Amino acid sequence: MADPRVVQILGIAGSLRRDSFNRRLLAVAAARAPGDLSISVYGELGSVPLFNEDLEADGGPEPVTRLRAAIVRSDALLIATPEYNQSLPGVVKNLVDWLSRGEPEVLAGKPVGIFGVTAGPWGTRLAQAALRQTLTACGALIMPQPQLYLADAGNAFDAEGRLADERVGARLDGFLGKLKEWSRRTDAG
Repeated sequence: MADPRVVQILGIAGSLRRDSFNRRLLAVAAARAPGDLSISVYGELGSVPLFNEDLEADGGPEPVTRLRAAIVRSDALLIATPEYNQSLPGVVKNLVDWLSRGEPEVLAGKPVGIFGVTAGPWGTRLAQAALRQTLTACGALIMPQPQLYLADAGNAFDAEGRLADERVGARLDGFLGKLKEWSRRTDAG
């Protein structure tokens, strides 16, 4: 018998731009999520300061504390990363650096899905590979398959922000279904 609970996913866009393609991808994912999967998009990444051990005293900066609390409340993370200069953006690495420290360890044992969209022609393979390596070092449980890399972001969405290609939508649906299964499997085991 399947677990009837709703899986709570915290989505984080790895770009600070208000109308970033990765924020759009998360919005599409939230809208397409099946009824037993809820995706809330974290909107305060821009308030997280650059990692600095001097700021960790007394529990760390308030934006980091709020982010950590949101992660604790979630069953899994979904990180939408762009690819900048053939790697992950600095803001994503900064996010992981903050989350890899302190109590509770919010990344250790946390199920994580990674996907991304970029304006370039090659998708986000290299950024995702770098992020997988970094999250693995923190003990996160990264969903191995399927992987979703989207290129040519300028043509990926229609004027209303929906995916322009329903074949990509079907791939996204499959990805979300597997993320739900991954979250439940890792939580149970």
